[in-house]
Amino acid sequence: MAEISSSPSLSASKVMTHIFLPFAFGHCTSFLFRNINAVLAPFLISAMSLSAGQLGILSSAYFFSFSLAQLPVGLALDRYGPKRVQLTLLGVAVAGAVLFGIGHSFTTLLLARILIGLGLAACFMGSIKVLSFWVPVRKLPSIHGYLLAAGGLGAMLSTLPVAWLVGFISWRTLFFVMAGITLMVMLAIALWVPKDPVEHKMVKWPSLASLLEVYKDRAFRKVISLLLLPHTVAFGLQGLWMGKWLQDVGQYSIAETSVYLFIGMGAVVVGSLSVGAVTQWAGKFNIKPLDVGGIGIALFLAVQVLCALNIVPLLPALSIGFTLIGTIAGLEYTIVAQNVSPAMTGRAATCLNLLILFGAFLTQTLFGVIIGFWPMDAAGHYPQIAYQAAFGFMILLQAPGFFKWLVGVMKRGSLKTADDSL
Repeated sequence: MAEISSSPSLSASKVMTHIFLPFAFGHCTSFLFRNINAVLAPFLISAMSLSAGQLGILSSAYFFSFSLAQLPVGLALDRYGPKRVQLTLLGVAVAGAVLFGIGHSFTTLLLARILIGLGLAACFMGSIKVLSFWVPVRKLPSIHGYLLAAGGLGAMLSTLPVAWLVGFISWRTLFFVMAGITLMVMLAIALWVPKDPVEHKMVKWPSLASLLEVYKDRAFRKVISLLLLPHTVAFGLQGLWMGKWLQDVGQYSIAETSVYLFIGMGAVVVGSLSVGAVTQWAGKFNIKPLDVGGIGIALFLAVQVLCALNIVPLLPALSIGFTLIGTIAGLEYTIVAQNVSPAMTGRAATCLNLLILFGAFLTQTLFGVIIGFWPMDAAGHYPQIAYQAAFGFMILLQAPGFFKWLVGVMKRGSLKTADDSL
């Protein structure tokens, strides 16, 4: 702990309690909001007479506003700083949660959901930005792992715990509670988080051209060529299709599937913590984070190959392994943060997040389109061959980036051998 803080004015423990915990609390809350509608769907349909299409639009509205806000949020983080931006946007999320709780029409709930997505758009990116000020580069893998674990904890809380809670309070009351929790996050950030060590008044307002510079950066493109597609596959499929796969191929009930998905969310927490620790440990042996990521992607592809084989007794273990090992792709946040200047981390992180969110949308859609080529049976299940084709296509998408990294490793190894022989 003694090495965490890079600022002489803050001890390692204060970095954790006064900076990390308030922002991690916000990140956890954002994941709780993100996934909560999956559990509340029956209640919303019953109370608001929503159609399946309306429910889909209502749930995806969060991602829509969240995604649209990413680039402006990145610019604002670099210009005004994470504390000011986070406090402003969280106020919007509180308003959205209250509006959702009092809403009595689809239009009102849709507007509320959009506000919630907008208000939580800086939770992760703001955390990445503020940690870049106070945490040394060598410590970023671990601290980012803790942050991703906080998001996994929020995802876990949005499943079985929420289902249990709505047995005692109404879904409207639940959103008022969520508004209160968000207010607590705001108070923690306002009272505990110190001023940024960078004078943002001296930071020039970034232009759209400066965003393009991020995408043109060679190091940025090298990272995303390996990790972006696996990240979008892990994020997209775990959030929608893994449950359906368990039900259709494994013939598991909704209750059994919910338990496996809950355990899978727990695996995200474990995986996020492990990735940071393993990456930091590998650094002692001069193994770069990108190479740790490459090894992890090899394992992730192996899990997907097993998923494509549809070995029914292994399905629960594979669904958990998919989320556990898929967390390795989250290393790209750390690697990008390590390779850009502190004044640019907000833009770089949001550019990356925009690609991930858009990619997750595309992979979810493509997986569904491929499965849809086969008809459902009378029970509403798609055949095993449909999932084999869909998983196979996902593997083919990720393979070029992995083999490009592998060739690069082999070239570096051959050059090192030649140098040693001299």
